[in-house]
Amino acid sequence: MAEKKLRTASEVTWRDMEVGSILTDAGNASLRRTGDWRSERPILDKEKCNKCGLCWLYCPDAAVEQCEDGYYEINLYSCKGCGICAEICPKDAVTMIEEEEK
Repeated sequence: MAEKKLRTASEVTWRDMEVGSILTDAGNASLRRTGDWRSERPILDKEKCNKCGLCWLYCPDAAVEQCEDGYYEINLYSCKGCGICAEICPKDAVTMIEEEEK
C-alpha cells in the first residue's frame, strides 16, 4: 500500500477536500428568507476576484453561488451579513457595506 504524503494547509485547496468536510447545502435556510435583517451586505468586485472559491467554501449559510463563468455571486436572499466571505478573501474582492447604503 502506498503511503500518503501529508500536505500543509497552504498546499490544499477546497477542491482537494472530501465532500463530507464541507457543507454543500443550505439545509432548511433555503426555505426561508433569512437575509432581511442583516446590517451589512457583501459586495463582490469581479475585477479583483481570482475565482478561488473560498467565499463559497466558508459561507455558513450557503449564500455564495458559483456562476457559469466561474465567478461567484452572493445570494442576498440567504446572506446574513456575517462578513466571513470578506475576511477569508485573499484578494480583498469582497467588501462589506452598511445595508442602508444600498
